[in-house]
Amino acid sequence: MSEYVVELKDIVKTFPGVVALNHMQLNVKPGEIMGLIGENGAGKSTLIKVLTGVHAADSGQVLVDGEEKHFKNPQEAIHEGIACVYQELNMEALLPITDNIFINKWKKRKSGLLDYAEMNRIAKETMLDLGQDIDVTKPAGTFGMGIQQMVEIAKAVLANAKMIIMDEPTSSLSDNEIEQLFKTCRKLKAQGVGILFVSHKLEELFELCDRVTVVRDGEYIDTRPIAEWDNDSLINAMVGRTLDNQFPKKPGVKSEEPFLKVENLSSIGVLRDVSFEAYGGEILGFSGLVGAGRTETMRAIFGADKIDSGKIYIKGKHARIKSPRDAIGSGIAFLTEDRKGQGLVLPESIGLNLILANMKRFKSGILLDKKKMRAAGEKNVKDLRIKATGLEEKVQQLSGGNQQKVVIGKWVNTDAEIYIFDESTRGIDVGAKVEVYEVMNELVRQGKCVIMVSSELPEILGMSDRIIVMREGKITGEMRRGEENFNEEAIMKAAWEV
Repeated sequence: MSEYVVELKDIVKTFPGVVALNHMQLNVKPGEIMGLIGENGAGKSTLIKVLTGVHAADSGQVLVDGEEKHFKNPQEAIHEGIACVYQELNMEALLPITDNIFINKWKKRKSGLLDYAEMNRIAKETMLDLGQDIDVTKPAGTFGMGIQQMVEIAKAVLANAKMIIMDEPTSSLSDNEIEQLFKTCRKLKAQGVGILFVSHKLEELFELCDRVTVVRDGEYIDTRPIAEWDNDSLINAMVGRTLDNQFPKKPGVKSEEPFLKVENLSSIGVLRDVSFEAYGGEILGFSGLVGAGRTETMRAIFGADKIDSGKIYIKGKHARIKSPRDAIGSGIAFLTEDRKGQGLVLPESIGLNLILANMKRFKSGILLDKKKMRAAGEKNVKDLRIKATGLEEKVQQLSGGNQQKVVIGKWVNTDAEIYIFDESTRGIDVGAKVEVYEVMNELVRQGKCVIMVSSELPEILGMSDRIIVMREGKITGEMRRGEENFNEEAIMKAAWEV
């Protein structure tokens, strides 16, 4: 009997023009939480897809309990005890929790009818075992991301999974939901389940994992017990170089007058008299807990959500923004946190996505000027270090971090004056984060106004000149770099206190 529940040996996987995995190695023991980390494009997603039968390896071995397996599809992998909770949850929002858990594996009575009494009982017990006392007969869409993620874990538990892969599981969770997820991981570990925990957040690996494997450019780099890693060694292994400064803040020259002035922005049940100013040559950070109203404020400014009252001024002039088109015309760029749903057209090419926000600039008469498009696209790819085979590659084939860079490039091509980055580094690795920060620095150097919404306190403190804190739809605090209250404690106090 093997000491590993799952083992990858010398896995090679190629796509046209790309070696995605080059003699990749991985092993996970029963009752172990193995961390997996690497830059975007390092091969983590391909590795997961080989493990779960989405892709077949060109060569190498996948071993389960020491026996070689050749999965033709995810169902075969699940049958052998390998389950995956993906970053984009596979949830039918209108169906009850019970139906989501038992879909395609229904329990039936002798009559052939579905046995909902039994399924509801099992679903309820399983969710309780995962720390969730909820009504499993309610639609999944009525619950938050944390509960929905537990439903996906419940599916894996009921499939008697030997190993559960968790792909960036905390990217959309609140602190309380993350804490519950970690409790669940430790409980599954105690039951002998192996967990492959994929994350870009170093602090999560140190808190949760027994060992960590690092991959880079499709190749295996190293595996060590967590005690043998520290921040610097992990980053160096991931990116192949030392990042001397994770938050490379570079000050700009603040404009005399505000680029953006918001007065008493209100929306019933969402925003309450939100007022602030943002200047050129500075990064204005927005902090607060999940649901505090930060994203809602930005969407209102961008014309994506209706407001009930309030005024917006752009460089001193009253701006009547009723739609995103109006906002773009007023010089506002909005890098949404939902890059797949709102930021990109995934089936289209990188080149086309890069010009979507300003197609007029790339027109010659009624047709698109392919020469202009290529010149701008190649500059974006070079400046943002987008890893791709070319501008013709479909955006859906890129890693999450490279997709985010395409979103940034799209808005850089608008020559906007005000750039709103809403959770723009969520789900991307530390190396890619630094590249996003450098884009912000360059915009600030050019005298542009940058607004950064972030749930990560080290990031918000590391990159902001000023920080505005929100709670329950209103502003509850403001901090300035260099002042005594420019710290995590002051931010959390403003975010939490009633």
